[in-house]
Amino acid sequence: MDSSTNTMTPSVFIVDDDPAVRESLAMLIMAQGMRAVTFANAQEFVRDYREGDIGCMILDIRMPQMSGMALQELLIQREITIPIVFITGHGDIEQCSRAFRAGAIDFLTKPIDTSRLIDSLRRGIRLSIQQHKQETETLEVMQRLSRISGREREVLEMVADGLSSKEIARAMELSPRTVEAHRANLFSKLGVDSLADLIRFYLKALETTGMKRSSHE
Repeated sequence: MDSSTNTMTPSVFIVDDDPAVRESLAMLIMAQGMRAVTFANAQEFVRDYREGDIGCMILDIRMPQMSGMALQELLIQREITIPIVFITGHGDIEQCSRAFRAGAIDFLTKPIDTSRLIDSLRRGIRLSIQQHKQETETLEVMQRLSRISGREREVLEMVADGLSSKEIARAMELSPRTVEAHRANLFSKLGVDSLADLIRFYLKALETTGMKRSSHE
């Protein structure tokens, strides 16, 4: 690898065993104002890549020891999501179809159409930024949810359903004062200042984490 990566700076990761190809692609990418990080083979990328780095990848299909397709499969197994643009001098329909089914965003044959490559890379970086944002939001929501008890979560769901404290108290066989205490805990633990913010957080948790409702219904 010829330069260090920065987790928060979008990068184009170039994985190709041909030094001339790596250099020419890096120059092209940097001329477009993007950051380029090169790797001589798939193993080098696996060794040096830091999970969470934002960016997309230019990946050669044919490389010794570990092919581009094998690297794509390894990333999928490790649940590492990186938009990939495959390049090859010997592409075929089967390889192209397989790459797209596994999530590649483009498949280019040499000589490469540089305009199409740049467009695909910009699209890949936008996708990576969006994915990183979603992952960060999901983690933040899950961390906040971990602060509340199971009973408080039941109260949260009923509040979001529009039930009053008295109605929640009857449904849960609690005193209204206890329900009010749970509501106060929810505001404090989840870091919200209003009922609207509490409901908004709950709906976001359902959307971003796939959280299932409790069985009180």
